[in-house]
Amino acid sequence: MRLTVIGGGLAGCEAAWQAAKLGVEVDLYEMRPHRRGPAHVTDRLAELVCSNSLRGAALENAVGLLKEELARLDSIVITSAREAAVPAGGALAVDRERFAAAVESRISAESRITLHREEVTSIPRDRPTIVACGPLPGDAFMDALKALVTEAADRPEAERHGSGASRILHYFDAASPIVSADSIDETPMYRKSRYEKGDGDDYLNVPLDKEQYLQLIHDLRTLERHQPKDFELGGSYFEGCLPIEEMADRGDDVLRFGPLKPVGLRDPRTGKTPYAVVQLRKENAEGTAFNLVGFQTRLSWPAQKEAFGRLPGLANAEWLRLGVMHRNTFIDSPRLLDSTLRLRGFDRLYLAGQITGAEGYVEAAACGAMTGIHAARGMLGLPPVEFPRETAFGAVVAHLQNTETPDFQPANVTFAPFPPLEREIRDKKERRRLMAERALAALERFKQAL
Repeated sequence: MRLTVIGGGLAGCEAAWQAAKLGVEVDLYEMRPHRRGPAHVTDRLAELVCSNSLRGAALENAVGLLKEELARLDSIVITSAREAAVPAGGALAVDRERFAAAVESRISAESRITLHREEVTSIPRDRPTIVACGPLPGDAFMDALKALVTEAADRPEAERHGSGASRILHYFDAASPIVSADSIDETPMYRKSRYEKGDGDDYLNVPLDKEQYLQLIHDLRTLERHQPKDFELGGSYFEGCLPIEEMADRGDDVLRFGPLKPVGLRDPRTGKTPYAVVQLRKENAEGTAFNLVGFQTRLSWPAQKEAFGRLPGLANAEWLRLGVMHRNTFIDSPRLLDSTLRLRGFDRLYLAGQITGAEGYVEAAACGAMTGIHAARGMLGLPPVEFPRETAFGAVVAHLQNTETPDFQPANVTFAPFPPLEREIRDKKERRRLMAERALAALERFKQAL
C-alpha cells in the first residue's frame, strides 16, 4: 500500500518526506505546471507565494521553537530553508529560488517518493491520503473537498465536538512588494537590524518624520484599491497579516505601533529614533532585491507605485513584484479534525497545512510533518502517537483542537496554548526560555518513542 499526498507545497513536501523516512512508499501529486493557482508564479515545489521570511529564529519565539523542533525531526523544509538563508536579523528569511530548488532536489532524490505532475480532482477514500492542497485549490478539487467536509460535518463524530461545524471558511491574505536593489537610493536610509540582531545591519531602514508618515497614511487611505476577482470575493482578513491600507484605516498610529514601529532602530547618523521606519529586507542571497516588510496590500498597482514611490529613496524604484491579494480557504478544524489531524469519521484521511487554519509557512510544514508521521505509522501497523503537549507541535495541534471558540480563525503558533511551568516565572523571556528547554526535552523523548 502507498500513501497519497495531494499538494506539493510546504505541508505536502514535509508530509511525503517524513512518511518516506519511516519506510512508506509515497505518491506526491502537484498540479503545476499543467495548472497554476492564482497566487503562484513558478512551477517549483514548496513555492513561497507571500513573504520570503519564515519569521523569528530565537527559541524564545514560538515559531523559532517550532523551527528547531522540525529541524530535530530532519525536516526537509527547515533544512532547505537554512541552506538558502539570507540575512534578516533575528528572523529566518530565504532566497526563494534556492529554497524551492533545494526542496525539489531532495524530493527527487528520495527513492520512496514518486512525484506526479498532474492535477487531482477527487479525493481518494480507498487508501491512506493526506490533503495538503494549500489555500487555493482548483475548482474541481475544491468541489470534492466541500462535499467531503460537508459529509464529515454531518457525522456524529463532528457533532460531538461542537454544534454547527462550518463546511468551508475563508479569509484574505496578501503579499508585499519587491523592489530591485540597484534602483534604490540608499542616501536617506541606513542599514540596521532591530536591537542589532543578526549581523546588525540586515535591513535597509527608511526613516520617516511625522509629515512623511502622515503623507503615507493619506495615500493608503485615499488611493485606488484593487477590485477583487471572482476567486478573491468574500471572507475576512487574517488579523496577523492585514493589508497595510486596512491598518491605516484603523487609526493614524496603528502603523507606527505595528510594522513601521521605530523601536530598536535608532538612526546611527543622528543618534535619534525616527517617528516611523519602513524596513526593507533582502529577498535573495545576492541582495539584488528587497521586500517591503509588512507592506502586504490590495492597493491597485498604479496606486502602489505612487504611494511607495514617495517614500525616501524609492522615487526611482523598479518594482519586481507589486503587492497582490488572494483568498485563503480553511476548514473548521476543531470540529472536523481529531488530534492527529485526521478527518473525523474517516480512518485514513488527513488534512495538513493552511487548509486546516494553521497559519504560516512553518506551521504548514509542522502539520505536514505530523500527518506524515501519523499516516505512516498507521500504514506500518504501529501504535498511534501524540505529539507532546509541551512542544510547539503540541501548540499547533491545540489551536486546531480549540472547540471553546465558536468562530474558529487561522492563527500562527504562540506560547499561549503551552501548559504553564510548574513554578511561576515573572520574566517573560526567562519563562519562554524554560518552556523551550522543556519542549525540546519532551521532543527528544518523543523521538525515542518513535
